[in-house]
Amino acid sequence: MSLTAEQLAALMPDATQVESDEPEMESSLHYFQLALLVSCLEWLWREQNDFFIGANLTIYFNRQQLKNKDFRGPDFFLVKQTEKRPRKSWVTWEEGGKYPDLIIELLSESTENVDKTIKKDLYQNRFRTPDYFWFSPDTLEFSGFRLVQGKYEEIDPNEFGWLWSESLGLYLGIYEQQLRYFTLEGQLVPTPEEDAQQQRKQVEQVQQQANQQQRRAEQLAAQLRALGIEPEA
Repeated sequence: MSLTAEQLAALMPDATQVESDEPEMESSLHYFQLALLVSCLEWLWREQNDFFIGANLTIYFNRQQLKNKDFRGPDFFLVKQTEKRPRKSWVTWEEGGKYPDLIIELLSESTENVDKTIKKDLYQNRFRTPDYFWFSPDTLEFSGFRLVQGKYEEIDPNEFGWLWSESLGLYLGIYEQQLRYFTLEGQLVPTPEEDAQQQRKQVEQVQQQANQQQRRAEQLAAQLRALGIEPEA
C-alpha cells in the first residue's frame, strides 16, 4: 500500500533531533580554518542572539533527502534572524523554511569539483543563499559570489583582494594564509585571544604613557628646585 505524503511524514522521526551526518574534515588546516571562522564571528557578534552558525553540519531540506542522506552539508554557514541555540543539524522545515544567508566551503582535492559545480548550483537554485564563498586552506584559492536576480555573480575584490559580504556586513580576505573577516574600515576582526592581547597592549601603553608623564613631572620639579623654586603640590 502506498503512503500519502502526510502518512510518510508521520512516520518520520522528530526532525529537530536528527543528527548531523558529516564526515571528518580533510586536514588540520581545514579544522583550524573552520574554528577560526566560527570563533571570530561568534566573538564579534557576542551581544547578539539572532543568528546561528553551522560548522560542518548537515542541512536537511526535504524528507526524501533526510531518508536517503544524500547530501553533504556546507563546511560553514550562517543563518540570520533566527534563534541562537545549539542544534544537532539544520532542518529547514523545522526552522520556518529558512536557508543559509551565507555559505563558505573549504576546498580540498576530494570536494573541489562538487563545491564548484553541484553545490554551487544547489545553493543558487534551491537554497537561494545570497552569499557563497570558497577557500582552499592548501592553495589559498579564494572566490565569492552574490545572488543577483536568481543567479550567482562573482564578487569583485577591493584593492587588498578582499571580497565584500552583504550578509555579514564584513569583508572576507586572506591574512597570514588564513581566511579572515575585516570591517568596512579595514580592521581585522580578532579572535577572543587576539582581542584580549590587544586590550593588554592598550593597557600597557596607557601605563607607559602615565609613567613617562610622571617622570617628566619629577624632572621638571627637580629643575625648579635647583633654581630655588619650590614646585606647587
